[in-house]
Amino acid sequence: MAAAERDRFTSPVIAAARFVAQRMILKPVVWTVTKVTVLGKTELTDLKGAFVVVANHTSHLDAPLIFGALPRRLARYLAAGAAADYFFDVRWRRGLTALFFNAFAVDRSGVGPRGVSAKSLLRRGIPLIVFPEGTRSRDGSLGTFKPGAAALAAGAEVPCVPVAIIGASIAHPRGSKWPGPGRLPVGVVFGEPMHAEPGEAPTAYITRVRAEVARLTDEHSARILAQGPTHGQADRPSGDSAGSAESGQGQR
Repeated sequence: MAAAERDRFTSPVIAAARFVAQRMILKPVVWTVTKVTVLGKTELTDLKGAFVVVANHTSHLDAPLIFGALPRRLARYLAAGAAADYFFDVRWRRGLTALFFNAFAVDRSGVGPRGVSAKSLLRRGIPLIVFPEGTRSRDGSLGTFKPGAAALAAGAEVPCVPVAIIGASIAHPRGSKWPGPGRLPVGVVFGEPMHAEPGEAPTAYITRVRAEVARLTDEHSARILAQGPTHGQADRPSGDSAGSAESGQGQR
């Protein structure tokens, strides 16, 4: 792997540029066009080093919501897996994806790796976002979780962090070009980091993580979605704040 590719993931200078892109451009836009609730931040208090965020995938809002909701210390070098055949085959899209999400290519065809591998990133202490369904849900329902994320986490001896994304499929459904009007409610709910049990197979591990994502979704969906749309002036977050709808409570 070339030195430039290594530096893209770990360079403090590039991380500073990414901070501007994420927290001063992307996050204010997302928090302005939707009404965001964040729950479970206290579950992450003791989280350090590398980890694998495992989340359901229903919308193009999912990654921006996770990056914006995570504490800055955890999001600084966070890298998101992105489909190589969509995000990395067009130069401008590849550049923007790398800038905003510190993205690495995931080959959905199974032919072989594209560039840096997720395993090598974890070994270097870089946390990852993985959407184990492999693609966005067409109807917002929770799909099958492939075991790759669990295998990565177990192999690197790092935890999976279950995350439930709520309402994004309504606010910005698959096939739409922009979130719907009226600041529709969305939520990001962090669960307690989960480790592989001794001798546990990746399929069993990812089944436990999926069950936790489902539980978080079931427990908090009604509260988050009941907020309804807002048609008045939007709250505009600045810096690392997240707007009036965000909460860091450790509710589960």
